[in-house]
This record gives sequence, structure tokens and C-alpha cells, in this order.
Amino acid sequence: MPLLVVADASRVRQFLDLPVRLYQDHPNWISPLDQDIESVFDPAKNPNLTQGEAIRWILTDAQGIVIGRVAAFINASTAHIDPTLPTGGMGFFECIDEQDAANELFEACRRWLAERGMAAMDGPINFGERDRFWGLLVAGFTEPNYGMLYHPEYYRRLFEGYGFQTYFKQYTCYRAVAAPLHASFARSAERYARELPDFRFAHANRSKPEQLARDFHHVYNLAWANHTGINPMTLEKARDIVAQMKPVLDDRLLWFAYHNDQPVAFFMSLPELNQIFKHVGRKFGLPQKLRFLWERYRFNRRQPKRMFGVIYGVVPEFQGQGVDVAMLVHAQRALLAAGYTDIEMNWIGDFNPRMLAVIRSIGARIHKTHVTYRKLFDPARPFERSPIIK
Repeated sequence: MPLLVVADASRVRQFLDLPVRLYQDHPNWISPLDQDIESVFDPAKNPNLTQGEAIRWILTDAQGIVIGRVAAFINASTAHIDPTLPTGGMGFFECIDEQDAANELFEACRRWLAERGMAAMDGPINFGERDRFWGLLVAGFTEPNYGMLYHPEYYRRLFEGYGFQTYFKQYTCYRAVAAPLHASFARSAERYARELPDFRFAHANRSKPEQLARDFHHVYNLAWANHTGINPMTLEKARDIVAQMKPVLDDRLLWFAYHNDQPVAFFMSLPELNQIFKHVGRKFGLPQKLRFLWERYRFNRRQPKRMFGVIYGVVPEFQGQGVDVAMLVHAQRALLAAGYTDIEMNWIGDFNPRMLAVIRSIGARIHKTHVTYRKLFDPARPFERSPIIK
């Protein structure tokens, strides 16, 4: 089975085309945009390539038909978090249901990473932030949200058959927007309105992108940047995120809590874009952009209407004080008025019991499960799960 480096346009096309054939009998599969995949491997669009390194392969059978693909990469900002266990990554794995073929792809990643000083690899992950293309779907084989991957059930067997072990699980949770919140939530919101005038709750204003970027940047860095595997965000990066969201942003889905006009919590969501992109396709040229505008118009006027939670955070000083609960009460009213019926909240790690408790408190349930695996190159080394956030 020849293993070929993806180094020219024809092999890029083979790399991108393989899933179309593998998933032709999977009605819930929604293809990522080609440009979203390619941006991961474009030095002009992925800053991790300035100090890190990446490689891609396709695997063919004796007749030259592509039967698998994979990428391996070293992210300089995360590879040495544990100096005793330099860890690279692998991702964008797709393969026929054949263990030997999968092993060939996994071994290519292991060899390449080991030659560069790595002692383990995590996968399937993204060469960049955790907010997309991260983890293997192992439960809840429904339509994927934008930026999340769908996989066939046999992939789990291929990963574990090679020797990958579960490093952590990440959950996508669901609730109906109209489902009642616990009565204590309303009491908390009333208390803030009655007794704590220094607090206010408001959704974003798309006409003020600089304020949105600054508020997001402030809460994100205080709430999340000290967690393992998550880097502080620059203000410029926050501005870029807001600019990228602008074409699909719905102000009523981005909520902040303020204390003396300083942002202290946020709950940020977007319209579920795959409910639009599944009608548009993989490419995003001019015809597809026009189709996107039409499908977005239809999405905004139909039900059920799904949104997905992108990120939630409270600065440490205000955690456990109910400020986020009061914020959610205000947000629910706006979401219902905007016609949203369902929400899926992405990427809640099993290493974050506090966040899982919040999810349970609002009546959400686990809807999908992705697994991030780790493969130790030294089989004698004891395996350890991702540490729990205290």
C-alpha cells in the first residue's frame, strides 16, 4: 500500500476527495468546507506553521485508489507542556475499514514525530485551536455541528486496535431553548436586579466590533488561559475572531455580564452553520456564496432553528456567585424571541467537572461524545489521563 506525501495540487485534491466516497452511505455526514481544511496547512493562515511543522499523506491500494489519509504535526506552543513527554499530534484521519491500512497511517505519524523528538502523539486533533476538528466521534452519530467532525463507528476500533488510549472525552450537550430553567435561576436574576445595581446583562452589538473583541478578550484570558493546553489570546486574535463571525453573527446569541461596566462573564453562541452549509457543499466560490446567502435567509425564517454554544466563561473572582446564572435567564428570553428552538453546546471536557455541573444545572444532556486519544511511543511508560481542572 503506497504511502504518498501530499505535496502538490493533485494530491491535495485526493486528500480532500476521499471522505466523499467513504461517507456516501452516511446520511448524517456533512462535509467540512475544503477551504477550512486547507487553511490548517496554509502558512499564510495558520500561525502555528511559523514555528511548528506539519505533513500529510494519502494511502493508496495496488490499483492507485486512495483508501486512507492522515496528517501529523508538531505545535511548538503545546508540544512541551510536559517536558518529560514531548507530544505531537495527528489528525484529519480517514480510512477504509481495514486495520492494516489504518496502522500504516498511524505508523507514518509515529515515525515522523519520533524522528523529531516526540515521545507521544494525541489524535485525532487539529493543528491549532481546540475549537474545531478535534476528537473522534464515538457516540451520538447525528449531524455534526460546524467545525466538528463526523466519523463512522468503526474508527474507534481502528484507533484502539493500534494502541491509542483515551486521554479525555469531550461532550456536546443538548437542551431545548424553551425548556424551563430551575426556579433558583429566576431568583438569582431577580436578586441581581433588586440588590446589585452594579451588575448588568446585555447581548453584543455588532455595530461595535471593537468593544465586542475587547470584552471577549478580557473574559477569555481570565477564565480560560491558565488551563492546560489553552494559550492566552491576543487582542488582535480576538479582533480576527469577531471579524470572522460577523457574516453569521446574531447579536442576541452573544451575552455578557458586566460589573461596573467591566465584563466578568460571557456565553457566546452562533447560528448552527452546518444547517446552512449542508445545502451549500464543500466549496465556497461565488456560486456557493450566493447559495449560502439564500440558505441563511431560509434558516432565519424556519423552525426548528438550531444554535450552538461556542464558549462560556466566568472570571475567577466572580465564579460561584450566580452571575452566570442571572446572565442565562436574560439570554433565554432573547433566544426565544429570536425563534431559536434547540441549542447544542460543543466541547465540554470530562476533565472540567465544574462546567459539566453547570450543564446539568441548566437541564442539558450529553448528546454526542468525542474522544481525544493518546499513543505513548514507549509502551513501558505508565499511561495517565488528562488532569482534572480543580
